[in-house]
Amino acid sequence: MGILAWVIFGALAGGVAGMVAGSKRSGCLFNIVIGVVGAFVGGLIMRFVTGESFSIGFDWPSFLVAVVGSVILLVVTGATKRK
Repeated sequence: MGILAWVIFGALAGGVAGMVAGSKRSGCLFNIVIGVVGAFVGGLIMRFVTGESFSIGFDWPSFLVAVVGSVILLVVTGATKRK
């Protein structure tokens, strides 16, 4: 994937993760960073769990892994709303 695809993918994954986790912060740049780093975290977790490498592409399984990784990242960093 090109850099523009990573930015779009990160923005989408970070935005969805922010809605799922109830993030206190929002913004395009924040969503991009959370989405891209979350995709990396999700890929590492997926590799650890399955023992297989995960494809780097724009498809639904990759998007799901990126969102899950982003939610985990938001929870670990404490960027979610406290109730």
